[in-house]
Amino acid sequence: MILITGGAGYIGAHTNKALHNAGYETVVVDNLCKGYENFVKWGNFENYDFGSDDLREVFEKYDIDGVIHFAAFSSVAESVEMPQKYFKNNYRNTINLLKIMREYGVDKFILSSTAAVYGNPEKIPITEDTDLKPINPYGHSKFITEKALQREAEKGDFNYVSLRYFNAAGCDFDCEIGELHDPETHLIPLVLDAAIGKRDCIYIFGDDYDTPDGTCIRDYIHVNDLADAHIKAYEYLCNENESNIFNLGNGEGYSVREVIDMCKKVTKCDFEVKVDERREGDPAILVADSSKINEKLGWKPKYDLEEIVSSAWEWHKKIKDV
Repeated sequence: MILITGGAGYIGAHTNKALHNAGYETVVVDNLCKGYENFVKWGNFENYDFGSDDLREVFEKYDIDGVIHFAAFSSVAESVEMPQKYFKNNYRNTINLLKIMREYGVDKFILSSTAAVYGNPEKIPITEDTDLKPINPYGHSKFITEKALQREAEKGDFNYVSLRYFNAAGCDFDCEIGELHDPETHLIPLVLDAAIGKRDCIYIFGDDYDTPDGTCIRDYIHVNDLADAHIKAYEYLCNENESNIFNLGNGEGYSVREVIDMCKKVTKCDFEVKVDERREGDPAILVADSSKINEKLGWKPKYDLEEIVSSAWEWHKKIKDV
């Protein structure tokens, strides 16, 4: 049985579905502050806060073999305004989870980490050996969590994989689940809001970066590709009995303007685009080198930006009145 914290959220729900389709039994733990109970269509569901000592009840009830940990706050902008909220939830509550895992002899852990741990890297594409210099509290909360996992592994009888996501995007091709944040902060669904008429326009935060068109460049990875990576990472922990860290990205960067143009192409809708000031904590370029996970685990992303946007658009049309 695999315990999925935050499994009622965007990436967690897609991974839960992928694990179910691969034949794994799962139990989702989510306090529903960000997730949706109707996204837990597979496995078991328990409404708990992963930072609570009451979480022991889940370990008593189920025979847990490993934990995939998605439960975290992830808005860069909010983290700048409310850093303590991020350190408490993303770091301290994870320490509590690790403590309970130790008590029950659960020795496999996968962390949903982030490219934000790299900050403003000097070299692109980014490898796992790139210096970790987070420039916002969200990235720093994941950085210190990774360090805590390293210390835990050094004690013995515990192994982890940290998966450093770049920009998760896209939705389930069956439209059973998808991306539904409140408030929404991710670029593609925000642009699709403009395309569908829920927003008057879309804002670009800064067009004076040192990039070809002046807007930030990011590496977009389909959520189903991320889900597949979690399964491969779990099998790696089961078979190799060692810890590791992997980047998850397509290895190709797209600027904010290029993403907006792709959304216009896929939706066949036009809408106003305005430029606003830069946001604090936004690096100019984040593009992954994911060759390590390809070589070690045989993982390679399947979906390109057009397929990412197309899947998101189908989901967006389904939930347009939400």
